[in-house]
Amino acid sequence: MPAKSKAQQKAAGAALSAKRGDTEKSELKGASKSMEKSMTEKELEELASTKRKGKPEHVED
Repeated sequence: MPAKSKAQQKAAGAALSAKRGDTEKSELKGASKSMEKSMTEKELEELASTKRKGKPEHVED
């Protein structure tokens, strides 16, 4: 499942970094904090690896 916005892609990257132990989990905020808890490393990799070109900064629900 590709990221729908740049913000979602960035949050997934931060969560993935914490899940791998590269950054402290206590540094996470907002969406990245909940993503780290609820998603697998593979799911986070998919979101984080999405190309940003052409993506909006944020998406309204």
